[in-house]
Amino acid sequence: MSFAWLGERIKRRDAGSVFLIAPLAAFELVFFVVPFLILVRMSLNANADPGFYQPAWTLEAYRAVLDSGLYRDLVVFSFELGVIATVIAVSLALFYAYAAYRADGLRKSLLLFSIILPLLTTLVVKTYAWRPLLSPNGVLNDVLVGVGLIGSPIQFAPGIVGTVIGQVYIVFPYAVLSIYSVLSTMDWDTVEAARDLGASRPRSFLEVVVPEALPGIAVATVVSFAWSVGAYAAPSQLGSGAQTTFAMEIESLMLTQFDYPTGAAFSLLMLAAMLVVSLGVMRLLTGSVGGVEGV
Repeated sequence: MSFAWLGERIKRRDAGSVFLIAPLAAFELVFFVVPFLILVRMSLNANADPGFYQPAWTLEAYRAVLDSGLYRDLVVFSFELGVIATVIAVSLALFYAYAAYRADGLRKSLLLFSIILPLLTTLVVKTYAWRPLLSPNGVLNDVLVGVGLIGSPIQFAPGIVGTVIGQVYIVFPYAVLSIYSVLSTMDWDTVEAARDLGASRPRSFLEVVVPEALPGIAVATVVSFAWSVGAYAAPSQLGSGAQTTFAMEIESLMLTQFDYPTGAAFSLLMLAAMLVVSLGVMRLLTGSVGGVEGV
């Protein structure tokens, strides 16, 4: 979008606008466009000895990815994790954002500060902090055993439960802020009008608040899903070998196996798949891909 806007201003000879947008366009070119083109070129090379590749123009790496049953299993698990984490995170975020919207004074400040605070901590550190809480000898098991809810410790982490909890914890603040930014512009009088006409609190929430928050829900869903499908920190820190995502496999291909063409091809295929799914989600939730412009 920046490049299109820049080109339009150049045609109009709007020097001031071009001067303002040029640094952003240059940044996108150097740090996004050029690396992406390098990745595309790398994916078209041919495999050679470990750590090397032969310059070529071939789709061998793409065929290797598409024909591999292992890679298909990793993709299926990655999308399953994405769906589960997204549904949980967005559902909880909707109620949290609504509570923050309805609160005032100190309560509103505390709710918003509590959701922003985790963003100030390093991703790996705050994910790893769940291990002593969810491990068989962790705090959660000690509490559950102590109150008699379970007879012996349960292994939440490493495992699928720990992975889902960790991933929800990562994307939850972004989902809340996406929804809250839309709810903060909502006129509460419309909800009061619905209640005056006989709607109960749950019905007014579902038929007034949720439709108003739909653009924010769409953004929260896309962000949570894209981040969860490409999850790395949560499954690597809180999962077992069975919770391997495609992002972890790409890291192995690039940094351990040094299979650069396959890793690049796998990355581009997953990027395309996630883009298609994200656009589909936007279309489904808003009626059009441009339906989130009002956020």
